[in-house]
Amino acid sequence: MSERTVRTSLYAVKVTNGQERTVALMLSDKAKVEELPIAAILAPAELKGYIIVEAERPHIVDELIRGMRHTRERVQGTISPDEVNHYIETRPVVEGLEEGTLVEVIAGPFKGMQARVVRVDVTKEEVTIEILEAAFTLPITVHADYVRELKGVKM
Repeated sequence: MSERTVRTSLYAVKVTNGQERTVALMLSDKAKVEELPIAAILAPAELKGYIIVEAERPHIVDELIRGMRHTRERVQGTISPDEVNHYIETRPVVEGLEEGTLVEVIAGPFKGMQARVVRVDVTKEEVTIEILEAAFTLPITVHADYVRELKGVKM
């Protein structure tokens, strides 16, 4: 038996400014529930007002965004992978995190809370943080994937 290779293309979708990440998460959930053949959804922080969806055909993207809040329309045509490559740069997860950096916890039981980095363990890719909203300071060690640096906030 020969394995069928699926050729996908990249499509841009206009979304409400500031809602890129929310829309990407909602579309991901919808694709799973409705079992739509979506290969990837990309919402780069630097790309305002757009998300990128990887799918086999444009009508699949149209079906995915139909009726979804904060989505406007699919941009006609496809996007070259070269235009997207600079958004998909693999970096160590602890890069840019240092003592005193303000972060938001994006996963786990403390999701949505703001914290300050107390220590960074590069070899284990872990950070020790103190939750700012806690009644008392308790250092917590989490994987660096669980936090996102808050840009533009100084402590």
